[in-house]
Order: sequence, then structure tokens, then C-alpha cells
Amino acid sequence: MSDSHMVPAQVLWNLITQLYQRAGMSREEADLHAEGLVQASLRGVDSHGVLRTAAYLGRIQNGAINTAPHMRYVKEERALQVLDADGASGYTAGKAGMERAIVLAQEYGLGMVLVRNSNHFGAAALYAQMAVDRGMLGFSTTNVKPGVTAPGAAGNVVGNNPFAVGIPTYCDFPFMLDMALSVVAGGKLKMAIAKGERIPLDWATDRDGNPTDDPQKGFDGYFLPLGGFKGLGMAYAIDILCGVMTGGAFQNHIRNMFKDPTEPSQTCHMFMAVDLSRLLSKEEIRTRMTEYRNYVRSIPTVSGRPLVLPGEIEAACEKERLEKGIPLPETLYQELKTLAQEHGLSVCL
Repeated sequence: MSDSHMVPAQVLWNLITQLYQRAGMSREEADLHAEGLVQASLRGVDSHGVLRTAAYLGRIQNGAINTAPHMRYVKEERALQVLDADGASGYTAGKAGMERAIVLAQEYGLGMVLVRNSNHFGAAALYAQMAVDRGMLGFSTTNVKPGVTAPGAAGNVVGNNPFAVGIPTYCDFPFMLDMALSVVAGGKLKMAIAKGERIPLDWATDRDGNPTDDPQKGFDGYFLPLGGFKGLGMAYAIDILCGVMTGGAFQNHIRNMFKDPTEPSQTCHMFMAVDLSRLLSKEEIRTRMTEYRNYVRSIPTVSGRPLVLPGEIEAACEKERLEKGIPLPETLYQELKTLAQEHGLSVCL
């Protein structure tokens, strides 16, 4: 990217930690946020990475994120528990939730923790990876404010609710599926607008609910769910599980972190860990997952390039960016420099 600035991951990590400390977070919590944002950018998930530094900073300063929460478990039914996050950052609540799920899985073989009254938790893969690092299957998901319509409807009916599934392979990268449930993200429409291009009719609708190939009308209208009613149904299921069943917020009770910068999002999450050592040894998992990957790679393709498993591209991106730095667009680079100056930090990007 010729118009980007390559910045070492550790430099960005230090900058974000210091910014959030200046805003009132403890060093531990600020460092946790920096880790999550930088890790997402390292893996190429830039939409949930360093790009969001300023947005979280504003929410901390506005009090939308409770930096001194009194989180407590309101349900403890052995392997199934519910945590009230008291308006904590989603990163804080997410780490606590998955850590407890892992402990429960060590005891019961499987642990599931639901979290209510939280905030945006970043990339779902961050939490699935926590379980993978312990040799466990990890599943994480969250609900968000409605931003996806139903085919034939004219209005947002459910959140673009993401989920991640992580499975250890004991090879060069874990299986890591991290996805949301709209056909495409808003950035794809913005790019089409900038290039003056049309978009496929299954990406979005206009404000009247009609499928459109005009990216501006689609951006001003509603995003369509992945796989039509199948993706829509999955989004409903996540919202019901995370929000309805925890006694937490769902549908329009949730706030948008950008449009409502002074209000807690009240998002809800779910974390699950499965102790795979109760099923197979590490060597058995490595052997069988290697066979699985090799079969996928053996399938002929039109391009001649082998198929990849979820997580493979992200792992390669992380390796490259650790060596060369994280590419920051000029606008983001200048934004971070300005934030550093405003808060009296001497960090050199």
C-alpha cells in the first residue's frame, strides 16, 4: 500500500495503552484494549483494529464505558453461567467471560458463559483464540444494534451479529472462522461509491426495501443478510441467545457505539470452551487436522491456487505485519499523531 505508513505493532500498542490510561483506564485494562486492537490489525481485520482507537477513546472519556465496573455472576448453574458486566468495556467483559468458560471446561469438559450489560468487544476471534491457546475449541459471539434487514422488508430488523469458531490444529495456524452475517460490510459499498461502480443486487436494498445496484442507495438503505433467510435466522438466534435469554438488551434496546457515543451499548455476548483433550490427544488432533487440510488443498481450482482453511490468510498476514509493520492509511496515521499530541505523548509513529 504505497499511500500507507508502516508502523511497528509494539509502537501502536504502546500508544493506545498510554492514550487509554490518560482517559482514566487502569494500566491493565488499557493494555488489554491495545492488545485487542493491535492483534486485530495484525491479522488483517483492520475494520476492528487500530482504526477504532479514537472511537473507544471517546467512549471512555464520555463515560459510555464503565472503567471501574463491579461485574458479578447472576447465574451459576455449573457449566452454564451468566455475568452482568455493569457497563464494562466489551474487551474487559469478554476476557472475563472466556476465562471463566475455560475454567468451567477444565472441570466439566465444556463451559458456557453468557454476558449481559456490556459494550462492543472488538473482533470475535480474540476470544475464540483464548480457548485455542489452551488446547480447547473456542466459540464467541455477540449481538449488536439492528443493522441488517430481511429480504422484502424496509427497515433494520436484527444486528449484523458476528461469531468466531476456533479449533487448535497444532500445525502452523489454528482453524479460525470469524464472520458477521451480512453479505458484505459497509466498507465494500463505500469503495464502490468512490470508484463509481455498481454493486450486486444481493448486497443491499434502498430505503424502500428494493434490491439496488446503486452503492449509495444501498449504503443509505439496509444491508442484506448472508444467504438470505438462512443468515437472517442465524442472526436472530444469536440475538435471542445473547440478549433475550440473559435478561439483557436485544434488538433496538442496544445502542450503536458510533451513533450513541455517550451511552453504554448494553451489548451481550456468549463464550464457550470445549476441552478437546477429553476427545483426542494433541498428536491425534495434529495428524487428523493435517489430513483434513491436505484434502482441502488437493481439490482442483479454476485459478490453480489451492483452497485455504479459515485462519490461514490471517495467520500469514500476522506474520508479515509483525515483520514489516501495520499499514496505516494517511488519515488514520494523522489521526493517531494528533491524539498523541493532544494528550501530551511523545510516541513517534
